[in-house]
This record gives sequence, C-alpha cells and structure tokens, in this order.
Amino acid sequence: MTEGLLFVFAEPGEVPEAEFHDWYDHEHAPARLRVPGIRTGHRYRALDGAVPAWLAWYELDTDALRSPAYEVARRRSPREQDVVRRLATLDRRVYSQVDDTGTVVPAAPVVVCVALSTDDEPGLDAWYREEHVPLLHRLPGWYRTRRYRLAEGDGPALLAFHELSDVGLFGTPEYREATSTPARSAVMASVTRRERRVFGHHRTVTPD
Repeated sequence: MTEGLLFVFAEPGEVPEAEFHDWYDHEHAPARLRVPGIRTGHRYRALDGAVPAWLAWYELDTDALRSPAYEVARRRSPREQDVVRRLATLDRRVYSQVDDTGTVVPAAPVVVCVALSTDDEPGLDAWYREEHVPLLHRLPGWYRTRRYRLAEGDGPALLAFHELSDVGLFGTPEYREATSTPARSAVMASVTRRERRVFGHHRTVTPD
C-alpha cells in the first residue's frame, strides 16, 4: 500500500459555474469518495488569478485506483459525458508520496502546489529536506508539506504540496528567507519545468 494523491485541475469553459459545481459536488466527487481506499476529497479555488481555476484533491491508497470499485466510479453517465465534453480543462494526475512533514489539518485554508522537473533530483531532494522545508515550518501557520512523485498524468515529475493558514505568510521575512537562499538558487538552476499554484479551500466533498 502506498500513500497517494489524486490531483485534478479543472476549468469549466463552456459549462456554467452552477452546473459545474452541481455535477462535481453531487455526481463526480461523491462517486470517488465511495471507493474503498479513497479517504478524503477537497475542492479548492485559485487564489493566484491563473487557470485552471479549480483543484480537486483526494488522499488515498494508490491501490484503490486499480480496484474494480474505482473502475465503476470512472464510468461516465450521459450527463457526465456531456459536462466533460464542454470543460476547457480536466487535467488528472496521480502521485505517490515520498515525504511528509508537519501537522495534519482537516482542510487547510490555503494550499500551495509546486510541481518541478529537474536534472538534479538528489540535489533538489536534499535542499527540500535539509533547508527549504525546515525553514518554511518555522512559520506559524505553515502546517504541512508533503512531497510526491508523478505516477500517472502529464505534469512535472515531482510535486511539493504545502498546506497553510493564510496567503499573508508570503509577505513575512521568514518566507522570504526560505525562498531566497543561495542553495535555492543553485537548485533552481537545474529545474527544467516548474508550475506554482495557490488555491483556497472551497469545500470538502462527501460520498453522499
């Protein structure tokens, strides 16, 4: 059993927002939460003004995604087929966890998702473990940092998934220190692809 993350960006496109939320909250997400091994699901709205504007993420055992129950959940109803056809983006990624630091919170107000590909994975890993994560976790309200490797989907190979209390932390001296060291500059010189997104909590989904 491996700790995993099902991570889905969505942009409604031609789907009216009310219809988009009704489909996601009452059909799409509940079907996934009924699968044994998919433990929690949350929806977040972009705070950074970028698109896709919506993120859904599910904590799970990766074996759950190979189960018959999940195959049933993925069968699209006629309504879902119609909604998905009209979406501008439905970007599904699956990650396997490699590291976990901090405090578990039920649904953090803010998440920061930093996806990276690099020519120097050992150097990036050492920087995260030895400098970057310890510095970030000095900030009151920086709850948790989990790091993942991409298992399925199209995206950078690695993901740092941060859970925090407020975007105001980005303006603190401690945050500036954590993101502007000489070691960070050296590591970033080897990065070949980078995505950084900031989202705020919209709702926690349930199986009903």
